[in-house]
Amino acid sequence: MPHSPSPLLVRAHADALSAARAAGASVWTGSFDLDRSQEDIQLDGDAWIWRGQAYPYPGKLKDRTIHYWDGEDFVAVSRYNGALIKLVPTEWGAPTFEIDGIKMLPTSKASPVDDARRKVALVQPQGKVVLDTCGGLGYFAACCLDAGAARIVSFEKNADVLWLRTLNPWSPDQESPASGGRLQLTHADVSEAIASVADASVDALLHDPPRFGIAGELYSQAFYDQLARVLRRGGRLFHYTGTPNALTSGRDVPREVARRLEKSGFKAEPALDGVLAIRR
Repeated sequence: MPHSPSPLLVRAHADALSAARAAGASVWTGSFDLDRSQEDIQLDGDAWIWRGQAYPYPGKLKDRTIHYWDGEDFVAVSRYNGALIKLVPTEWGAPTFEIDGIKMLPTSKASPVDDARRKVALVQPQGKVVLDTCGGLGYFAACCLDAGAARIVSFEKNADVLWLRTLNPWSPDQESPASGGRLQLTHADVSEAIASVADASVDALLHDPPRFGIAGELYSQAFYDQLARVLRRGGRLFHYTGTPNALTSGRDVPREVARRLEKSGFKAEPALDGVLAIRR
């Protein structure tokens, strides 16, 4: 899904743009792609010019919100279709996203891209075919591309998350020259689509499912059996689990997941904020 050409505004950048105009500046240097790059922006009396197109100066924008140009105004990068899905800025540039206010990616200590890079490194993707079960914003896939993966097969169930990717410059675009045809992103529920993946056809696997209460089927023994079926012997799997309700429930979700993976034919142990497993 190709990226939208819209500039992206967060409140701090929009305020700085308006302040530069009020101070009489003719040029302001800043970012309209969530800190992927810095550009010189021409300031006129009624508009500012970005990549050859004029835009009106924004009014007061919302905090913790990324805004894009919808053709008439700057509006939040969010959608509601039974749940509110929203792209959320971070201090690191690369955004996270939320579903009904629940943050989907860890961002408190590092960029979500750097966090993904550490996890991707555990499966050693260089030269490999990688299955990315729950694509999300695509940070696992982006890091696999950077690490030299031969091919990434990625699934994402939620159409609104796929839409967020078209507006997020940190999400990889499978049609861009940078992807080199190595990224195959499919709009599908991996719990069903995995049946179409051939036996022992992937070399490494990344599994970052929603929490158990939302997608319990992606933590089931039957699904882990499918992961074992498609992963070649010796292949590596990283399974993000986090530690949901560890203090209140006493549950050790990583250990529970590791035990199920062992039953499916993996050697598994906790690693980072999840489980690292090797197909026996």
